[in-house]
Amino acid sequence: MKGSVLFFFLSIAIHSQTLTSIYFANNSSELSSDSKIKLDSLAKLNSKLTFRIFGNANPLGNETLNKSLSENRAKNVTNYLKIRIGKNIHLASSVGLGISKQINDNSSEDLLAKNRRVDIFIERFFDKGEKISRNAYPSFFDMKIASMKVKDTFSLPNVNFIGGRHVWLSKGNRQLFMLYEILKKNPTLEVELQGHICCDYENFDGEDLDLKTFNLSFTRADAIRSFLIKMGIEPYRIKAEGLGHLNPVVYPEETEEDRTKNRRVELVLIKK
Repeated sequence: MKGSVLFFFLSIAIHSQTLTSIYFANNSSELSSDSKIKLDSLAKLNSKLTFRIFGNANPLGNETLNKSLSENRAKNVTNYLKIRIGKNIHLASSVGLGISKQINDNSSEDLLAKNRRVDIFIERFFDKGEKISRNAYPSFFDMKIASMKVKDTFSLPNVNFIGGRHVWLSKGNRQLFMLYEILKKNPTLEVELQGHICCDYENFDGEDLDLKTFNLSFTRADAIRSFLIKMGIEPYRIKAEGLGHLNPVVYPEETEEDRTKNRRVELVLIKK
């Protein structure tokens, strides 16, 4: 377990910004042994990076005490990292957000636990004036199933979203029906849908204006998952993940076309 966690963090590609989270017991700011393993792995990253640290709490109990609890969680993570990171990593900020960044509706203990966390935003430095404009992944609709490999990533052309919402633009309807038909005709395929956002670089993920939660990249992927399930695809065949700002197609977003390109969902093949 320790080795796999370390390998993950040492092998990730920091394209603009990514996120990892540390979780806490109820009403506690004490780091668990699993959290320390994760932080030890982060401290070994050898690229030139900035960490920004944000503490959070679920809404149970007194709001003032939850604000203090979130601050203590952020402080404990920061203090742990300070004595372990090298000169290549800069700790830019450490704040407690209280209950202001809920990522779900807290309707179960599992969901409450996901809001008892510290988010660590990991950013690589961009040189002044540096821009990213990379080619999209191969289209899922242009590939033969036989030539696909497990863990390959594919684009879903024209499947883009309204800003701040998990509603896709109408031009994506045809492609999503095509996706349904491919999955229907190939019942052994299992896929992961990975949602992305644009523009809000002060946060890892954006606010879903409809749901009032801060997990917009996930709700975009999950909207497509829900569509496919309603059409008859078995739920176990489709996973949904939110990747926030990870791997922008265009950076910085200077036009509405740039922003639209980054409001997208990509597909990873899990099983053939």
